[in-house]
Amino acid sequence: MDSLQKAIWKHNKVVDDSIRLDSIARKKQGGVDAPVNYQADDSLVYDAKNKVAYLYGNSNVKYTNMDLSSDRISMDMDKSNVKAMGTPDSTAEGGIKGKPVFKKGSDTYDTDTIKFNFKSKKALINNVYTEQQDGFLTGMKSKRDSSGVIYLQHGRYTTCDDPHPDFYISLSRAKVRPGKDVVFGPAYLVVCDVPMPLAIPYGFFPFTKSYSSGFIMPTYGDETARGFYLRDGGYYFAMNDKWDLKLLGEIYTKGSWGLSAASNYRKRYKYSGSFFFSYQDTKNGDKGMPDFTEQESFKLQWSHRQDSKANPYSSLSASVNFATSSYERNNLNSLYNPQTMTQSTRTSSVSWSTNFSSIGMSLSSTANLSQNMRDSSIAMTLPDLNISISRFYPFRRKKMVGDEKWYEKIAMSYTGHISNSINTKEDKLMHSSLIKDWRNGWQHQIPVSATFTLFKYLNVNPSFNFTDRMYTNKVERSWDEASQTEKCDTIYGFNNVYNWNMSVGLSTKLYGFYIPSRKLFGDKIQAVRHVFTPTVSFSYAPDFGASRYGYWDTYQKTDADGNVSLVSYSKYANALYGAPGKGKSGNISFTLGNNIEMKVKSDKDSTGYKKLSIIDAFDINMSYNTAAKVRPWSDMNINLRLKWWKNYTFNMNAVFATYAYELDDQNNVYVGTHTEWGKGRFGRFQGMSQNFSFTLNPEKLKKLFGGGDDEDDKKDSQRNDDDDEG
Repeated sequence: MDSLQKAIWKHNKVVDDSIRLDSIARKKQGGVDAPVNYQADDSLVYDAKNKVAYLYGNSNVKYTNMDLSSDRISMDMDKSNVKAMGTPDSTAEGGIKGKPVFKKGSDTYDTDTIKFNFKSKKALINNVYTEQQDGFLTGMKSKRDSSGVIYLQHGRYTTCDDPHPDFYISLSRAKVRPGKDVVFGPAYLVVCDVPMPLAIPYGFFPFTKSYSSGFIMPTYGDETARGFYLRDGGYYFAMNDKWDLKLLGEIYTKGSWGLSAASNYRKRYKYSGSFFFSYQDTKNGDKGMPDFTEQESFKLQWSHRQDSKANPYSSLSASVNFATSSYERNNLNSLYNPQTMTQSTRTSSVSWSTNFSSIGMSLSSTANLSQNMRDSSIAMTLPDLNISISRFYPFRRKKMVGDEKWYEKIAMSYTGHISNSINTKEDKLMHSSLIKDWRNGWQHQIPVSATFTLFKYLNVNPSFNFTDRMYTNKVERSWDEASQTEKCDTIYGFNNVYNWNMSVGLSTKLYGFYIPSRKLFGDKIQAVRHVFTPTVSFSYAPDFGASRYGYWDTYQKTDADGNVSLVSYSKYANALYGAPGKGKSGNISFTLGNNIEMKVKSDKDSTGYKKLSIIDAFDINMSYNTAAKVRPWSDMNINLRLKWWKNYTFNMNAVFATYAYELDDQNNVYVGTHTEWGKGRFGRFQGMSQNFSFTLNPEKLKKLFGGGDDEDDKKDSQRNDDDDEG
């Protein structure tokens, strides 16, 4: 083994010496003027006869500021040529591994095949891909001259960094000066690999990596009220290629002055926007004189847009346009802009949302502002926040072992809403009180529900809904007998207002089967199935108008005629989310549902069956109000739905009164308190309604006009006995 290693070492040494000696000889004869450094991970083979070296496996060649990496490289030292290419590999992307990467100075080129000459510094490239500032260039065939200029044929230019972009400009020919510009001949736009009818004969793309700051010269003039001025002078800061800043100022000889700041920002595939703020201190007239006035005004504009691909879980957008009512009157630019001066309403909004998918919670918030420039009124909401937690099971085990427990089926969710708004004047906005002047509140809604099965056949669906409201004030009312008006007294402090309701439903299904006599009906009718679905549900809510809750109150009213009455009112009637209603509710509803179907042999398939609907639905509904002291039973509703053909449906609804007519002492007829059933009669018929519907679908149209088969009928004919079980 030692002798084999020595032999390999001697062979490589001879190869290295021969290449090194050849490089030196070429340098003396006017060949390459710098050493050529090379390496290969797998192997190096030297053809001494043709003076060609072959490098295999993660190879690299460096010459001055040229760096070439590839899986396979061949060097012809006699002609000063180097050629690089990848190695076919079915497991690699594109079927080629180790494609050449050519670096020259600060420019990088990804290629399929490249030939480079050390002496002339020219190259021939196939399928080149390079980035130039914010753009990406590719070309099927390319040539590079000694100065670094690249000539492309059948190329494309795009701003998308995806190797397979959704859009690009297809270039028939192009000349690329790295870091400077691209000049191209006939070109056209391609979107999603579809050429668009938008072509140009030639074009030009500049590449500039430089940006500069500098002074902005002011303009001068004369204004009657404020005197001579210098305005719109300042400095421009070119911070970087993502944002800039412009600071401007203005000054008047009679003491007025102003400052403004403007900025534009953009981060590709993330966000973009602009910001503007201006402040003015305006003095009109001479100081010390009766007509002297001083007024401060400002303007704020902000526009922000987030790219939809930047963050799938969070977004922010803004469109702010706020200015004091005096700003446009004092700004010279607005004086010559009729649209700005006549604008009576300004609106601003900022919205933000985020999603925490791991816990199922989402947050969304908006801030809105509406200005009326004519009367300086403002309507603002800051903030309007929504919090939502999707349904979850608080008692469910993380690791399920065995059967699911009954309490693990309990589900709940949460919805919260916070709002804070005000309607005021512009000069009072910053001096308003959050508690006394702003209208605010916080509402919580927590629904809890579950689904259980009792005794394997009874389905039980209980639910509980809780709503809570938080306010910072309440209004107590009284009657002023002297002025004959209602007086309102607002009491500030924390107030919690809640209400709840509950319901529970119980249902099951009973099946009955009837097999018709074979002597009368033959064997075409296999069976008739009757599904009977009784349902009982109960709902309850207490009386939140009771005095123990404190949400409702009364006061005594005596009018001008001396009539006395008791007026009931809610202390939170004008609150943001209102108040719970008065009165207890308790309702028990009964539903008897029926469905009758028949299974017959299919005429299209001798081995299959299909279902025919005899009565699609026949439902009887009634309810009983446990909170009602008089006539607690509702009228009876009967609904019938027939679907004897697939696309035709007949519906009928009939109402029967529960309580019978009675006669009072004056022999007048009225609805009494005794039921028709108690008198041995069926409910009194009140009326009915019917409708007939027809469903037209593409399959039906095809059958009517195209002569095709109705695919749904074919599917129906393939149903077997298993469809009718349970």
